[in-house]
Amino acid sequence: MTGLAMREAARILRAEAASLMGLGGLRARTPKRLVIVPPDMRTCDATIADDIYAGYFVFGGRALATGGRSPFALEPPSEAWADILHGFSWLRHLRAADTALARANARALVDEYLREQHGPAIRKPSVAARRAISFLSQSPLIVEGADHVFYQRFLRGLARDLRTCTRAARVASRPLGRLQAAIALAYAGLCCEGCETLGRAATKVLARELDRQVLADGGHVGRNPRVVLDLLLDLLPLRQVYLARGLDPPEALVRAIDRMPPMLRLLRHGDGTLSHFNGAGSTPVDHLTTLLFYDEARASPLQRGLLSGYERLQAGRLVLVADVGAPPPPFVAHDATAGCLSFELTSGEARVVVNLGAPRERSDPLALPARGTAAHATLTLDRASSAAFTSDARGLSKLPAAFLESRFGTLLISGPGEVQTKRPEPLVLEARHDGYASGFGVLHERRLVLGAAGDALAGEDRLLPASGRAARGVGAVPAALRFHLHPSVRARRAQAGRVVLLGLSNGETWQYVLETDGVEARLEESLYLSATDGARKASQIVVAFDTAAAPVIAWRFEKLTAS
Repeated sequence: MTGLAMREAARILRAEAASLMGLGGLRARTPKRLVIVPPDMRTCDATIADDIYAGYFVFGGRALATGGRSPFALEPPSEAWADILHGFSWLRHLRAADTALARANARALVDEYLREQHGPAIRKPSVAARRAISFLSQSPLIVEGADHVFYQRFLRGLARDLRTCTRAARVASRPLGRLQAAIALAYAGLCCEGCETLGRAATKVLARELDRQVLADGGHVGRNPRVVLDLLLDLLPLRQVYLARGLDPPEALVRAIDRMPPMLRLLRHGDGTLSHFNGAGSTPVDHLTTLLFYDEARASPLQRGLLSGYERLQAGRLVLVADVGAPPPPFVAHDATAGCLSFELTSGEARVVVNLGAPRERSDPLALPARGTAAHATLTLDRASSAAFTSDARGLSKLPAAFLESRFGTLLISGPGEVQTKRPEPLVLEARHDGYASGFGVLHERRLVLGAAGDALAGEDRLLPASGRAARGVGAVPAALRFHLHPSVRARRAQAGRVVLLGLSNGETWQYVLETDGVEARLEESLYLSATDGARKASQIVVAFDTAAAPVIAWRFEKLTAS
């Protein structure tokens, strides 16, 4: 891992040198004028315009009442709130109101931002990219009827963001940041007179990063489902802008757009939200619904995402999505989790088994624990995770760890080296990983079988000796099997822990049944971090056991009554 850190440092220095020498073909100049307005696929709500006019800003689950002052001059209630404010994607709500008052309010707020220009959020490349796209897509709202002085100030502000993006496209430490910057620059090159050369260079960077980051099955190389959704919201309109300018979109863009919707369908549950794997938190259901409506293929969901490492089992209204992937490459693993072989289960629109998901703030004290194995519906050994992070002392020495965390945040740097997956039948999934092989000398194998009628899930978790340790068998290690329940599930133990009764939000009654003797299920407190209104209390089914006494745990979920 020390070598990995050194290679990244060398890459950054080379890119910085190229930037200083003016190389790379990416040079941002102040646009002369706006010539085309890109569409915005994000849904809007005109009633939010009234709240903004009243000085009430609700972003990222936090609210701030300005009391007549500029929101850009106040202390933000959270980092996520500040990022959304300075990203200006909320301008679409004012545009939806389509009133003279909303237009005047939008221009006044943009002017306040252009004059204030302070705060760390405005310098973030991801925020600058979002702001540039928002300014372009909402430009009729902002500049229509404006005087020449404001129009020029607006163009200069846009140019500052494009300069931030040109540097990010070359040297951003996170590959996703380079892709986001390239998307914003491609928009600007197509929509602004005087940015044509920038647009041509950005198109090359865009094609390169899409080929590197969007996998052949439509997933993102970092394995975060939410990233696929967010990228597609920008890529679909971008394709339309290329066509509107009479240009052929780059092949890499067309390929990415074709591949991503089926992957979103694979990861989508009956309630319209995405699975909570590898950093995915709450899902904007309206955005996802809009994207899939515009999916030209209207394809059925993929059942297997072999490159992304996800599997889907579906029988009637019962949907199971499982994480069966190895960790992504370290430099895209800033969201990755140690949740190999975890799954989520939904019956109709009712969530049953979930993973904790991710909090809105990366600085949240729960952000790192939520990435551990215990935060997922799978098996843990001796409270250890099946993967290590840069913050983990057993991961790597202090010097490269400090360098990596300063550039990327907390990365997942090791985990299962091999994940074997089989689908012997359409409703049967068998998978095995070696994430515990080095620390405990065992492999975790899981078998999941969905009932054909959509009324049952049978499971079996087995611990096997790792290669070279078969003669010694599986040692005595405390283990726990966890099934985190959605907050809407009402759970009650029965039959001395052999059964847990479950009441779902759709009126169905299910039960969890332990089929292995000598163990019992407990109900413990849990959290659900992916609700639209923030973290919520929940419960989890925990089956604690000793690996030597019970190397195999069999269990099942089954429906007792329909809704």
